[in-house]
Amino acid sequence: MSFAGMLNRLHGQPESYDKKSKYKFGRTLGAGTYGVVREADGPSGKVAIKIILKKNVKGNEKMVYDELDMLQRLKHPHIVKFVDWFESRDKFYIVTQLATGGELFDRICDQGKFTELDASQTIKQIMTAVDYLHDNDVVHRDLKPENLLYVTREPDSDLVLADFGIAKTLDSKEETLKTMAGSFGYAAPEVMEQKGHGKPVDMWSMGVITYTLLCGYSPFRSENLRDLLRECTAAPVPFHERYWKDVSQDAKDFILGLIVPEPEKRWTSKVHSHSALRS
Repeated sequence: MSFAGMLNRLHGQPESYDKKSKYKFGRTLGAGTYGVVREADGPSGKVAIKIILKKNVKGNEKMVYDELDMLQRLKHPHIVKFVDWFESRDKFYIVTQLATGGELFDRICDQGKFTELDASQTIKQIMTAVDYLHDNDVVHRDLKPENLLYVTREPDSDLVLADFGIAKTLDSKEETLKTMAGSFGYAAPEVMEQKGHGKPVDMWSMGVITYTLLCGYSPFRSENLRDLLRECTAAPVPFHERYWKDVSQDAKDFILGLIVPEPEKRWTSKVHSHSALRS
């Protein structure tokens, strides 16, 4: 053990705490449910560090270890890269690639909506990441434009999928997950009804994201869960002529293949998805 390691031990710090000194912390990039994300300079250059207060996850530490385990296993060009992790007495630190281009959400707000060409390139990138996750029996469960980050500020920057805080690995014993998960407006009906869910929930979210990208507004208007559920299951999503007149039928069919109330009838990441949007 290094001298620094011995000192940390004396102060009751975990062994991995030495690693903290390798990073110079900078500005806060965002706040999440369990902590904050900060920019930092490290041995390999600029990184993002998610700081989770242990008291916020007391009794649920497994959730943090699951996220760490998952990030270390997942290697894909459109999934945020894991760099390292360490802990102190009262915090966990998860170090990942820094994506500096902002959220997809911000670009939608700035542009109003995307052209079909831009939308198709965006959706294809995300879809390859989702396909990779599903091949590895991982369900992300929180796909939304806030969790899709541009690597750089360039207009043609690649996107990476971030925030695996509530992602789950399916094992063959329990193919369905029952807890309420995801974000209001992007969560599939079976999640809201707590019926048990799996990979199709990510496909529903992809449908909502695609819809929003192409017209600049959400397909659902409801403010509370009961109304939202009714709206999600009532009828096919509406394509208002005024906003959708220049969008191809292919793109609309793609959305209609995903925003489908019955999970078993929804398209999978394998079917149609790569060919449906015109590129």
